[in-house]
Amino acid sequence: MNIQEPLQLLGGLSPQTFMRRYWEKKPLLIRQAIPGFQPILDRTELLDLAAMDDVESRLVVQAVPGREKAWRMRHGPLARKSLPPFKQRAWSVLVQGVDLHDERIHTLMNQFRFVPDARLDDLMISYATDGGGVGPHFDSYDVFLLQAHGRRRWRIGRQKDMSLVPDMPLKILANFEPEMEFVLEPGDMLYLPPRWAHDGIAEGECMTYSIGFRSPCKGEVAREVLQRLAEQAEDEAGDAIYRDPKQEALTHSAEVPQAMVDFAVDAMRAALRDPLALQRALGEYLSEPKPNVWFAGGAELPTGGVRLDRRTRMLYDAKHIFINGESFRAGGRDAQLIRTLADQRYLQAGDMARLSEDARDLVSDWCEAGWLYAEQ
Repeated sequence: MNIQEPLQLLGGLSPQTFMRRYWEKKPLLIRQAIPGFQPILDRTELLDLAAMDDVESRLVVQAVPGREKAWRMRHGPLARKSLPPFKQRAWSVLVQGVDLHDERIHTLMNQFRFVPDARLDDLMISYATDGGGVGPHFDSYDVFLLQAHGRRRWRIGRQKDMSLVPDMPLKILANFEPEMEFVLEPGDMLYLPPRWAHDGIAEGECMTYSIGFRSPCKGEVAREVLQRLAEQAEDEAGDAIYRDPKQEALTHSAEVPQAMVDFAVDAMRAALRDPLALQRALGEYLSEPKPNVWFAGGAELPTGGVRLDRRTRMLYDAKHIFINGESFRAGGRDAQLIRTLADQRYLQAGDMARLSEDARDLVSDWCEAGWLYAEQ
């Protein structure tokens, strides 16, 4: 992607300019980001997805519009017969991770890859009847709200009071104070940075696509990275047993010996002796597929080019390739070609032929696992 080229998707801004001026800074309303846009999935297709066991979905109903405590929410799978009638006002179905289940949606989401793949999360589709929404709320991540069908009225504001309505199934702001208001029609898009409060209400039947970006908190990153470091800690630290031949008799026998503390510190240092251990653990965490993703297994390495499966997460750093939670050391021409596969999400037949035998064996393993397939 040419990050200096103006994009209709960003209202004539280049990705470079958008990231510098707006990303995590302020909202941006883009009229006709995708001119003449039509919903990729119709209502029936979307509700069929919501009924599947391996798809994350929610039903949100405001039984009495205008009364905050009337909100109800139910997690899927959502059988069609369990949904309210379409003539009933103020209910929504939200289907998460639609990009994992539909190649057309995955292709649409790829238009936002001027943001690092490590941040790109998923595309959610929200269907709503007239008056439907999920209430005024804020997200801790960036989001692009693309109107796909019908009209939705958005009110947004830099909320200072983040207190929530108590005893609610949804995180609804108790004292929402909007500053701006927009009505989005098909093809219009609104970008919102984290923690910008917003409330979207359907004006008639509507469908909105939300392109969201992952923003893990420090605690989550620490937990995930430490868990992966722990898996390799025994190999790195070795199997030396704690010994204390100079231990003296103690009056206070419950006190932890300093020598044992030093032993534990040394064990931790040994586990982190590999200077790349932290980077490797982070890359494995960031490339881990979502919990509801599974691969059925594929075929042998094709003779032509290859393309990543839409569910495959593939990243890299200066020393490693990361794919679906696994890490591999890479260098030289093989590393350059595999990084091209990660960036483009496909590799042409000519580039495949340039891979070393070891690299081709690795790509062959990925094909057999169903992580990539023959380029059509």
